[in-house]
Amino acid sequence: MNLDLVKYSVFLTVVVLLMNPSPSFPPVQKEVDFNELSETFLKKIKAGQDTGEIREALENTSLEDLEKGLSTDAEKLAFWINIYNGYIQVILTENPKRYEDRRSFFAADQIPIAGRKISFAKIEHGIIRKSQWEYGLGYIRKWFPDKFERKLRVEERDFRIHFALNCGARDCPPVAIYEPARLDAQLDKSTARYLERTTEYQPETKTARVTSLFNWFRGDFSCKKGVKEILVDYGLIPTSKGVDLTYKNYDWTLDLDNFIDI
Repeated sequence: MNLDLVKYSVFLTVVVLLMNPSPSFPPVQKEVDFNELSETFLKKIKAGQDTGEIREALENTSLEDLEKGLSTDAEKLAFWINIYNGYIQVILTENPKRYEDRRSFFAADQIPIAGRKISFAKIEHGIIRKSQWEYGLGYIRKWFPDKFERKLRVEERDFRIHFALNCGARDCPPVAIYEPARLDAQLDKSTARYLERTTEYQPETKTARVTSLFNWFRGDFSCKKGVKEILVDYGLIPTSKGVDLTYKNYDWTLDLDNFIDI
């Protein structure tokens, strides 16, 4: 082969490499740990730090990535409880007057997730409670839940979520940071702690005064019989037989920044 031709070929190769120092590949998308993101969200809120970057990441993710990243009920519950509790703190700290009309507040689409805005009601009743009708007392499912809800909701309802969700009221459970690996133990602790604080048993009349949550979501607890069995399981009444239940008034006074370690 002609030596000059070889030299010219090498020269052209070097020029091309210098003009294109690295091959062009599409950027590698790093898989997001949504549970870790939700935990960091609450940690930053608790510490009084800015959460803008996390909120932006949540808004810009896709429904498909969210569905893929939350594949078990433990992952779903831990994530959505943290998101619900976190956004209650963020939104009501910025504008506490919105809490004066609670029905409108909880129904408003205001939480930016996966390219859309959703409501607190969507998270609680649609995703965490598996498409329950908000006013159905835990007995009536929604007829036509949307795709977002169907893709992200839990497979099985867990009554203990009622003692983990914090809606901003004084009588709500305190805010803990929930993790999938520890979720079962954490929910047990939060339930035991909340019921111990809110339950009053009067042995002389065999009457238990309990939180209104048991009344509002009675189907989630398998009715009064189920409530009594729960109270027995947590050592708050001696027997489920012959015990009457009365429901306490709920204190809706706004009470933010109520955190606890569980």
